[in-house]
Amino acid sequence: MKNSAKKRVGVLMGGPSRERDISIKSGKAVCRALESNGIKPVPLELIKASTMNGYRDQVSDMICLSDIDVAFIALHGEFGEDGCVQGVLEGLNIPYTGSRAKASTLGMDKVKSKAIFESKGILTPRYKVITLANERGKDLALPALIKELGLPLVVKPSNEGSSIGLSIVESENGFIDALNNALEHSDKVIIEEYIAGREITVGILEDRPLPVVEIIPGKRFFDFEAKYKKGMTEYRTPADIEQEAYRASQEIALESHRALGARFFSRVDMILTKDNIPVVLEVNTIPGLTETSLLPRAAQAAGIDFNKLIIKILESALW
Repeated sequence: MKNSAKKRVGVLMGGPSRERDISIKSGKAVCRALESNGIKPVPLELIKASTMNGYRDQVSDMICLSDIDVAFIALHGEFGEDGCVQGVLEGLNIPYTGSRAKASTLGMDKVKSKAIFESKGILTPRYKVITLANERGKDLALPALIKELGLPLVVKPSNEGSSIGLSIVESENGFIDALNNALEHSDKVIIEEYIAGREITVGILEDRPLPVVEIIPGKRFFDFEAKYKKGMTEYRTPADIEQEAYRASQEIALESHRALGARFFSRVDMILTKDNIPVVLEVNTIPGLTETSLLPRAAQAAGIDFNKLIIKILESALW
């Protein structure tokens, strides 16, 4: 904390994405943790945007006027996790927490990240990509797709977080509705094979894996409601899984973190199959940062309380 005690620490939250409200919760929790450590934060709630035209310049001006020395990024989704705000901060020569712009872009783009996982031999569900140019599925050979990937199918936007726009399709009849739903959030959609198994996540901190967390949603899958509605989901930390699978999950999580070039911390979401094989879904370069979010839960299980976690993340920006 010696390096940061006298710094003006800007906490970036809000922003234009559909995860704005979650980001504000993360940002406020970060501010409270900094205050508990004797650091007076500078809360910077980024504005909403009806259009992204000129948004980058507006944010740049806002940050300049704040006269901060370092930025703690608590933004989720568009502009926060996709490398945009990182590029703004680099242009202003302001150090910031989390991954650099390139790794952030890769983590947010599920198509690019899955291609990297495949190139590194990291297991990820088989998939196809559909774009808006497919006329919302009119030209799609759906029977062939189902034959290749099977049913159920997972349909999701390529660049959204918090399971926004995600559907599980049980039959051909529900596919077009699911596709249209995903296309409302992105012009590129991933059609993915459904992997049956246990949902787990592995937080990375100081570029090392934390204890594995098992996610037991009270509904079919860990969607936006299950993530953020109190009592909808049970979490087991550390996860009660076989020791070999536990270690493998941590190792593969770290491999995934490194494959994208993520820096210092992230959270890697996986499915542990019935054969205890970890299959990587995605890497979150700015996971939720409230006291009850998954990364802080894992850190707590490793003996790192929330206030200490936030300071560790802040200090990493000043290396």
